[in-house]
Amino acid sequence: MSNYMIFGKDDCPYTQKARTDFKKQCKPFIYVNVDNNPHGLEKMLEYSEGQYIVPVIVDVDKGNVEIGYTD
Repeated sequence: MSNYMIFGKDDCPYTQKARTDFKKQCKPFIYVNVDNNPHGLEKMLEYSEGQYIVPVIVDVDKGNVEIGYTD
């Protein structure tokens, strides 16, 4: 089973949807709120190649990066 990181913002509906869906699917993840975590924002921008779009979902084990979330 893969481990995930979700970089997002608390007030973003797509971030909220991703977190809810991951919980329902029992996918383990770490949530990084980029609004109050400057280091997290920096890491998110590295994964997204400088794009400030949330959420950015990273499959830590496989290295896959998904920018945005549509389900």
